[in-house]
Amino acid sequence: MARWPSLGLRARLLSAFALLCVVTAAGVAGGIYVHARNDILQRTQDAAVEAMRSRLEALYPLRSATPGPAELGEIARAMTDRNSSAVAFYQGAQSPAGPPPGQAVPGRPPRAPGLAPGTISPELRRTVAEGGMAWQRVVWQGEPFLIIGAPLVITEPDRTTRVSGIEVYTAHSLVPEQRSIDGLAAWAWLTGGAALVFAVVLASLATRGVLRPVRELGRAARLLGEGDLRARVAVRGSDELADVARTFNDTAAELERHVEQLREMEADSRRFVADVSHELRTPLAALAAVADVLDEEAAGLPEHAGRAARLVSQETLNLTGLVNDLIEISRFDSGVATLALNEVDVAELVRATLRARGWSESVHTELPPGVTARLDPRRVDVILANLVGNALRHGEPPVSVRLSADPRWVALEVRDHGPGLDEAVLPHVFDRFYKASAARARSEGSGLGLAIARENARLHRGDLTVVNAPDGGAVFTLRLPCRTHDPDGGSA
Repeated sequence: MARWPSLGLRARLLSAFALLCVVTAAGVAGGIYVHARNDILQRTQDAAVEAMRSRLEALYPLRSATPGPAELGEIARAMTDRNSSAVAFYQGAQSPAGPPPGQAVPGRPPRAPGLAPGTISPELRRTVAEGGMAWQRVVWQGEPFLIIGAPLVITEPDRTTRVSGIEVYTAHSLVPEQRSIDGLAAWAWLTGGAALVFAVVLASLATRGVLRPVRELGRAARLLGEGDLRARVAVRGSDELADVARTFNDTAAELERHVEQLREMEADSRRFVADVSHELRTPLAALAAVADVLDEEAAGLPEHAGRAARLVSQETLNLTGLVNDLIEISRFDSGVATLALNEVDVAELVRATLRARGWSESVHTELPPGVTARLDPRRVDVILANLVGNALRHGEPPVSVRLSADPRWVALEVRDHGPGLDEAVLPHVFDRFYKASAARARSEGSGLGLAIARENARLHRGDLTVVNAPDGGAVFTLRLPCRTHDPDGGSA
């Protein structure tokens, strides 16, 4: 199922602030609207009720104790004004129905609404019949009205009152009040919308000010992750963000100091290894000469002495190789290793490497002619010798070398058909001093050969990788560009 993209911090803050403003504005505007609406309607209702009471009092004395439709019509007309109409009931008789809304009443403006008995609810009729005064708001033909009902009460000369049995109902149009309420609602929405826009603008400015240090902190952290240990952020003010900025700067400064110390220690260590290696070359050369003599004389010595002489000779050769490897590694680490580039026939270079070490008969080759590249022959020879030598010593035959090329790259694939490398070994094959098996004899190498091979490949702007073949055996692939760049930047 597709996921919605996550919003940024600024968008979330603005959304939350806008939602809060909308809820607050809607609550305040709604409260004001309801209060004002009720107040307007209540004042209109009170005024209409008071006016009806006054008109009812003016109707006494009645012309007839048992009024008919004509007298009831006079009562209804007396209760009708510019913005209302009336109807009167007495027992089974009633006044004639007023004109429907929109029709003119003779002698009155056309705004007066008509009041039909059918618009009066049974509940209102029942309350008035019981002698009470009641009112009800209704919507009639799409317009709001206030219907007020009251019994006509007669006051006797002795100040006692009695109900005459006449019920009078008036309908007052609430259209003017509704227009006022609608205008108030429009004003409330307009004011709320303007307040929302203003609040969002203020929130945008506020979040921009708040998020500026966060963005600067992110930029500095990104630079720090890319290796720029001098990246810092400006500290502004004394709030929580300023504390975070100060903490970041202190952490970055401490990290820079520790990294600088580690670099110095690493440089000292490399310099120490290089110096020791160089210092060992002279005594090792003399020791190698002595070892050669011992090796030549070993056959004429007693058995134990001859075996010891050959062991000394072999270990001297191993130590010489280790020192040479350390010197080579120190050159890579110090950045002084360089390429001696030449236009090379790659197939012929592979044949020369195998021929020089007597491996031509032991290794199967697939070397298409005409593949040339600008390489350092000595360093490529070192890489191939290491890969093929490892395949012959630790793998199983047949060992093969296959050459392929495209317009930009040449690739040399060295493969054996042994059990391959353990999956736990693959990530560490090119680590320095790493040996796949602790049981390997000390004379089987220093553990630097593959590390030097990869450094030589990378010096050419290429790479050296290893995988296990599906049908068994390890496959080392050397990829080199056809045109390696010179150290000074030109195309070589």
